[in-house]
Amino acid sequence: MRSVVAITGASGALYGVRLLQELPGERILVMSETAKRIIPAETGYSVEQVEGMADAVYSDDDLAAPIASGSFRYDVLFVAPCTESSVAKFACGIADTLISRAVMCAIKEQRKTVLVVRETPKSAIMLENELKLARLGVVIMDANPAFYPQPKTVDDIVGFVVGRCLMQAGVEQDLFRAWGENPPE
Repeated sequence: MRSVVAITGASGALYGVRLLQELPGERILVMSETAKRIIPAETGYSVEQVEGMADAVYSDDDLAAPIASGSFRYDVLFVAPCTESSVAKFACGIADTLISRAVMCAIKEQRKTVLVVRETPKSAIMLENELKLARLGVVIMDANPAFYPQPKTVDDIVGFVVGRCLMQAGVEQDLFRAWGENPPE
């Protein structure tokens, strides 16, 4: 399996980091400049440590990177976390960074694309942008935890969202128990 993980500047960088830790196979990483500032503040990891979790790393301004081409093959692209500003770019077809270009290629090639959106409340503009992308087949996965698994830590909450992402990619996960599986006694 080959996956692309893009980390934008929204709060919730830990979602992208945890995806890098949990995804099987080859992991390709691209981070926005804002994400690089947020990662150490929110996660305790350095940018270099996060880059070390990937098999290949590209700069967000490298529009010649392989993932900027529709002919480059991979199984799934995650933008985690995904800013609403990024959602707006994607919905309007703006491809001025490697992240936005990779998403444009994924959409046109009809590849599995999962946006872990981090914003609340949402304006009508945000909702319309998300709807436009959903109609094109993009998975809009708000970073909303469930409480039926009875999370005890932030890691449990992150694990639920990342587990749902893995399920979207067809990857078996053990980060949380699905509804109806082994209910607590």
